[in-house]
Amino acid sequence: YGQTGTGKTFTMEGVRTEPELKGIIPNSFAHIFGHIAKASEETKFLVRVSYFEIYNEDIRDLLTKNQAKLEVKERPDVGVFVKDLSTYIVNNADDMDRIMTLGNKNRVVASTAMNVESSRSHAIFSITVETSVMREDNQQHVKMGRLHLVDLAGSERQSKTGATGQRLAEATKINLSLSTLGNVISALVDGKCTHIPYRNSKLTRILQDSL
Repeated sequence: YGQTGTGKTFTMEGVRTEPELKGIIPNSFAHIFGHIAKASEETKFLVRVSYFEIYNEDIRDLLTKNQAKLEVKERPDVGVFVKDLSTYIVNNADDMDRIMTLGNKNRVVASTAMNVESSRSHAIFSITVETSVMREDNQQHVKMGRLHLVDLAGSERQSKTGATGQRLAEATKINLSLSTLGNVISALVDGKCTHIPYRNSKLTRILQDSL
């Protein structure tokens, strides 16, 4: 969370080719499969990933050529989800890395006066891990967890970035969703709020269960 050019994308992704400079995302990939490798043989794992961006409050799948705008839905059994979003089963950290690299090529970036490669969208790499284990009662027990790895677009002031036209319209939407994220977190921390404004932006709606 912060101004454009302060290092959010670098913190999340880092330099893939240098182990000591790898960011949160590649380290998370390694951590997940490191944990799976140490698990007992009775425990079976299924790891699925999806990758999408929120650009101008529209949701786009970064892993398909279909650029249709996707909708946010909610079901009691799965919670909040993005309808028709593609998902891929992965078997190791390299699979995850390849999928993320593919998605990054489709992400919206642009040059501003403050950042040559300013992220113009929020990118969310979503990992779902399911575990199943056969217990002594001969019943299969299944658990599911989800990790959203989010690279937020940078907040910015028009006077500093020199944004006009399309860039300015993007900045308005970026700042709106970031301020909503701030409001949601403030309301959660406050503890006295009866209403949490998750629905005021696509970003906070999708992250609702995590927040």
